[in-house]
Amino acid sequence: MQIEHQPGEYKNVACDLLIFPVFEDEPNGSSPLRVLNKTTGGLVKSVLDSKEFKPELHHTCRLQNPRGLKARSLLLVGAGKISEFTPARLREMAGTGVRVARSCAGRAVVFLSRGVASTALAARIATEGALYADYESDLYKTRDKDEKNVRSFRILFDRKVSGKEVERNIQRGIEIGAATNHARTLANEPSNILTPSQFAEQALEAGTRAGLVLRIMERDEMEKLGMHALLAVSRGSEEPPKMIVMRTPAAAEKGRKRKPIHALIGKGVTFDSGGISIKPAEKMEDMKGDMAGGAAVLGAMIALSRLKTQVPIIGLIPLVENMPSGKATKPGDVVRSCLGKTIEIINTDAEGRLIMADALYYARTLGAGRMIDIATLTGACVVALGHVNAGMMGTDQKTIDRIRKNCAITGEGLWQLPLDDAYRKEIRSEIADIKNVGNRWGGAITAAKFLQEFTENIPWVHLDIAGVDIDHDGRPFACKGATGFGVRTIVQLMESL
Repeated sequence: MQIEHQPGEYKNVACDLLIFPVFEDEPNGSSPLRVLNKTTGGLVKSVLDSKEFKPELHHTCRLQNPRGLKARSLLLVGAGKISEFTPARLREMAGTGVRVARSCAGRAVVFLSRGVASTALAARIATEGALYADYESDLYKTRDKDEKNVRSFRILFDRKVSGKEVERNIQRGIEIGAATNHARTLANEPSNILTPSQFAEQALEAGTRAGLVLRIMERDEMEKLGMHALLAVSRGSEEPPKMIVMRTPAAAEKGRKRKPIHALIGKGVTFDSGGISIKPAEKMEDMKGDMAGGAAVLGAMIALSRLKTQVPIIGLIPLVENMPSGKATKPGDVVRSCLGKTIEIINTDAEGRLIMADALYYARTLGAGRMIDIATLTGACVVALGHVNAGMMGTDQKTIDRIRKNCAITGEGLWQLPLDDAYRKEIRSEIADIKNVGNRWGGAITAAKFLQEFTENIPWVHLDIAGVDIDHDGRPFACKGATGFGVRTIVQLMESL
């Protein structure tokens, strides 16, 4: 899809679809609508008065061959209440328009009126929304495949703007949108294709091309470092474990001025059967996406490198497959982590926290001064927050507050859960330092308390994205499948530092 700024007046723009946002709380009185209504000879007012179209969020009304416009069709898109409008809603509105534009597989133009958002931010956000909407998850279909992509998407403002500034921010949106879609593709891949080795190989290729400095840690090195918590998860699989270690140029630069290194750690379980504590068969196919946290970290690192961030960042993705076999770790086994703490494994289906434990400690040895981990960690988080928000916990309240504030821009919902010390008693073990699960209550929090054991005094934030990594229903602005949740959150955070 070609994305660019379109100067001029919308009535003179020849395109297949003109996307026009309409707000719920000022459907008739706003200046842009009055002008559009006059241009179309009263068509817009008649549609609104007839209640044929209600400008509620994501509602649409397509009008063919509108009078007074060079556009072949006009799409009115409900933008909700203007008092509640955020950049995140702008992304959804632009995406909703592009999903409709796919049906004509042509040229779409979105009109953004004064007050929708600042010019620069609006250009970036609308671009992200367009790319997100133009993505399909039908990777391996050989028939009934939706080949209708939008050829071009142009952004038109109702005021004079700096073309260079708009184009610069469109390019930023392209990088972030492409990285998000890359993470979606990885999480949509079946596990027989995206093994730990294949994930590592793809990351090495894509990351190097983006300017990252990467290396892949193999089993022998993990054993020398004492990463027995991670290795315990991989024991039941024929697939060897891997660890992707990435650095932005600012983090890899020799002789650089000492700045705190920010570490991003993403869970990379390419398939989670539960191991010996095997999962129920229903919906087990979704466990190919148990590496969505790792995909988000890779996508974010690629975007940040392409955006030439000056923040020194390292990214770690521990990669394993959790399978049952005669070699698999068993409930009741005890392993020693890279940090030296011993772990009693009560449930082999609580495997994500084991691989993250060794990765968190290893990030500290690389000089991490602040850590953020992202993982599809617990079903308990889905019980607590459903499929709307991801869980957020940690010891770095300043970063938590910043991430939460950014939700209005990223459109990725996050809600902070408590992390009181009283929860730690649930993971005390009788025979080891800790155990990998507590009782059924507060499971998302006790899982985070487990991870906290390996962060110690380093400021740390944990994002539990179970429940928001996959969209089973699809939305007006997106197809079904992996969401790429976390890429925008991480990029927005790192760029705001």
